[in-house]
Amino acid sequence: MTTARRTRLRISTVTAALAAAGGLLLVTAAPASAEVKSTCGTYICVATAYQGRDYVQDVTVTTRDGLPGTLRAFVGDYRGSKVNVSRWRFVVNREVRAYPRLAVCGGLDRGSRVIENHCVMIP
Repeated sequence: MTTARRTRLRISTVTAALAAAGGLLLVTAAPASAEVKSTCGTYICVATAYQGRDYVQDVTVTTRDGLPGTLRAFVGDYRGSKVNVSRWRFVVNREVRAYPRLAVCGGLDRGSRVIENHCVMIP
């Protein structure tokens, strides 16, 4: 009888842990309605995940030549911290009001010079 109780307790504990882990995945997963839009300039590519017209989830900036540079991201009043790599994902997670369209931008600096700023327009 004691063995049966222990087995049931273990099963219920494992089930509860799996349910909690599954719930955590649902909370951290990107919403199904998120859209991704990207475009490339001469030196960089900029991609953004967004919902609707005003909510920006993240901005990914990548150098086209694969060489590192100081990458930046900016949209509205958001200014991502600069990083010296060839690819970086800036997590924005904020609503930015813009009319009629929202510009989500990335930039590349090398040798203390602005090489390129490039923007993705969200309809």
